[in-house]
Amino acid sequence: MGDTDRILSRHRDVKRYLDWDEQNDFERLVGLQPIITPHFPALIADFYAEIQRHPGASSVITGGEEQVARLKATLHQWLDDLFRTPPDDEYAQRCWRIGRRHAEIGLDPLFVIAAMARLRSAMCRVLRSSWTGEFERLAESLRSLYRRLDLDLALIQDAYQAESEDRLQRAERMATLGQVAGGLAHELRNPLNVVKTSVYFLKNARSASAEKVAEHLQRIGRGVDRADAVITALSSFARLPAPEAQPTPVIDLVRESLEANPPDASVDVQVEIDPSLTVAVDPAQLQIVLGNLLRNANEAMADGGTLSVRTRTLENGRIELDVEDTGIGMAPELRDRVTEPLFSTKARGLGLGLAISREILTKNRGTLRIASEPGVGSIFTLVLNQALETGDRD
Repeated sequence: MGDTDRILSRHRDVKRYLDWDEQNDFERLVGLQPIITPHFPALIADFYAEIQRHPGASSVITGGEEQVARLKATLHQWLDDLFRTPPDDEYAQRCWRIGRRHAEIGLDPLFVIAAMARLRSAMCRVLRSSWTGEFERLAESLRSLYRRLDLDLALIQDAYQAESEDRLQRAERMATLGQVAGGLAHELRNPLNVVKTSVYFLKNARSASAEKVAEHLQRIGRGVDRADAVITALSSFARLPAPEAQPTPVIDLVRESLEANPPDASVDVQVEIDPSLTVAVDPAQLQIVLGNLLRNANEAMADGGTLSVRTRTLENGRIELDVEDTGIGMAPELRDRVTEPLFSTKARGLGLGLAISREILTKNRGTLRIASEPGVGSIFTLVLNQALETGDRD
């Protein structure tokens, strides 16, 4: 759905929610127009005088008296439209642009709501004091005015929120891009430096032995392979396919992962899993997650230790699967960052294993929890569904 379709759809939804009557409500507002229009200058003057008393609102007015004059003209047009122009699709898009503009200039939405309330109260005072007809007719007209103001405010606030969310997403994308770019530069610079120094040697060395030439060619090959591995890992991360979930025995997942990633002989492996326990996951993808966790646990216990894999059944139809080691552990500041793309605690780590694992778990309707203490060890806990849910096979 494009922006225009979304705006008009939301506009119509709010109209229905507010019980806006296209004919009667608008006719009542047109009837108020001769009474309220002469008071517009006073309403506008009060509106901007109040803004000047609140730094949070006046701080967005940076263009001096010239900007204030333009804003007063815009407010006058908006007030005029309230009583002359039906809230059709074109009008909805104008309200949307107002809301977007509020977000662009950084106007706190609290002041938008307060300003609308102040205008509402002021117009009601004017209409009550100037009304000469039946009170019931005035009450009906005021209700129509309230609906119209609520409709406009809803559209303006919806646009403000949409613009704010777009800005936040852009900022997050830029932050992620910066993070990925920094990590990628680091990961590629090392092997490229190796290639560069070896190429320099081969170009400038005089009477290099065959052994030295072979050594530097091998270094170049390893550097190229390392750079290729970085690019391949990033590509895999970006193109992670949708999971094909199916009921899978947990014990099978763990056994196959241990066979594919055998711990060192100095590591004692303890497995405590109910053989009948199943989870609704894509088994191939969960093998990637378990493989990452088992390798990390093994590497954390270079001098030996205990690797424990166990499960717990929760009351909400989920299970917890722990992968625990008695290795070096992590400080809190490292523990909180290990799932970030391209962040690694290892000298030669790429920093994508746990980031990919977290993404896989999210796609498989699971989560990852990490507990760690330096010198004691780490526990990586997978929380998984036992049963298939609607959409698991989509």
